[in-house]
Amino acid sequence: MGGPLRVGIVGAGNISAQYSASLARLPQLRVTAVCDLEPDRAAALAARHHGARVLPLPELLDADDVDVVLLLTLPATHAELTLAAIAAGKHVYLEKPLAMSVAEGREVVKAAAAAGLRVGCAPDTVLGTGIQTARAAVDAGRLGTPHSATAFMTTPGHERWHPSPAFYYRPGGGPLLDMGPYYLTSLVHLLGPVARVTGAAVRPAATRTTTTGAVVEVEVDTTETALLEHTSGALSTLVMSFDVWAAQLPRIEVHGTGGSLSVPDPNTFAGTVELYSAAAPDTGWVDLGATAGLVGAGRGYGLADLALALADGLPHRASDELGLHVLDVMESVQRAAASRTWVELSTTVERPTPLPQPRDLAG
Repeated sequence: MGGPLRVGIVGAGNISAQYSASLARLPQLRVTAVCDLEPDRAAALAARHHGARVLPLPELLDADDVDVVLLLTLPATHAELTLAAIAAGKHVYLEKPLAMSVAEGREVVKAAAAAGLRVGCAPDTVLGTGIQTARAAVDAGRLGTPHSATAFMTTPGHERWHPSPAFYYRPGGGPLLDMGPYYLTSLVHLLGPVARVTGAAVRPAATRTTTTGAVVEVEVDTTETALLEHTSGALSTLVMSFDVWAAQLPRIEVHGTGGSLSVPDPNTFAGTVELYSAAAPDTGWVDLGATAGLVGAGRGYGLADLALALADGLPHRASDELGLHVLDVMESVQRAAASRTWVELSTTVERPTPLPQPRDLAG
């Protein structure tokens, strides 16, 4: 790769501002085009990137100065638009989830492989110093043999802050599909892929009221809990809820034969990682500092990692295969909850290559 990867952004909604801020400081990437259903919104985003222009989708996909499509649209469009970009010869990086179903996700992975193109999928928060420092501790054996983990995401619901929250309560929404990718991707980094799952779910309220007073029908379960059995034999307990007003729960904890690890919010890139060692119980919880991962990272750093991996001929870390496996976990949890059984996963994935020491991609 002789220069930065040229990026065409499709979708200029709420999350695009975070990506835009990252892309503006990453030398591996340069925004050249923007597309959105609202032209004024597209123009505002394009104005933040020198030389970027607003294009309709067909022209963006055909543009010679677009190497990769950054897809920031609603989940229901992910598979269709990713396949269209692949057909146009473009690499793709998209917001989570990879697709609305495992079947759609398989089509994306297959199409990308057949075309010799890269597809990356959020979250890339796992590449920050928080999760990578925790992984380094696990890999170094500081917990002994890991045997279990807990992961909690609890909130009263996104209608308390999002201007248009209805899609969170429609099929394809709910706490697991919305927030689960952050936690599940982290658990795969920490403990490896998942072999089988079981779960349960409830829907306490039939409607939600937004900050503007609009009433939203709830069409999905809003508290989902699962037990995951990793291929390593470790067990993870997962609770995802839009029904909890307040809680004093850890985001993620990992437990092993030699200690326990407190892991920060996986929806952020940094945070404090603390170790409780069975060999030194009197010291209590010890802050490990930031020993690994991308420093100062933000949304879009997974795309920069893809650009670097593409140039070096190496696998990128926020891969479509990982996104597919996480999607498989979520779909299987929902099937298990509906059938009240264990469900074997149909996919697996290698743990992504770690980032063993702090690195600043913008430096």
